[in-house]
Amino acid sequence: MPDLPPLPRSFYLRGAVETARALLGKVLVHRTAEGAAAGIVVETEAYAGPADAACHAFGIPAARPGHRTEVMFRAGGYAYVYLIYGMYHCFNVVAGPEGFPEAVLIRALEPLSGVELMERHRGTRDARKLCSGPGKLCQALRISREQNGADLTGETLFLTEGESIPGARVAATPRINVDYAGEAAGYPYRFAVKDSPFLSTRRFLGKKASVDA
Repeated sequence: MPDLPPLPRSFYLRGAVETARALLGKVLVHRTAEGAAAGIVVETEAYAGPADAACHAFGIPAARPGHRTEVMFRAGGYAYVYLIYGMYHCFNVVAGPEGFPEAVLIRALEPLSGVELMERHRGTRDARKLCSGPGKLCQALRISREQNGADLTGETLFLTEGESIPGARVAATPRINVDYAGEAAGYPYRFAVKDSPFLSTRRFLGKKASVDA
């Protein structure tokens, strides 16, 4: 893996929807005491702030000290990590100007480096199962609530340049498992490299679903 610098904060200030598309092909890196692991982003979801019923900041116009969404109100380029079902972590990128709580969920990665570490953390040698879901990729890269609020322009947990993904390879679909969000459930805020074998699911892509996150 080339030793490239972290993406600048300006990359993350454009809002969740645009950032979610722009993140496809970028490389997520986490350096720990065990070593570094990295993967190419192949699936994302945008959560577009207080007006988006699927977003954690829905109906929250200002930061609430101590609330789990507090980090979302920072300027873009910070990690928002939360726990679901009491066991799975989800890694999100804060995306927007300060005070605008938008974020992008990283749903799936194509393993790139540190694969032996990922295999050890996940308990499998099947490359397609290492990072094919938000909880899986966090387990593979050792991302947890300890990284909540981490500055993604630093040198420990960050995203860097990767490959350019042409529009012909990208699908924009509704998000996964947000049926509770009413009309917002249909927003085409999920972006996927549609020919990637590493997606969390093939739902909405016109083919039989693979393993869900």
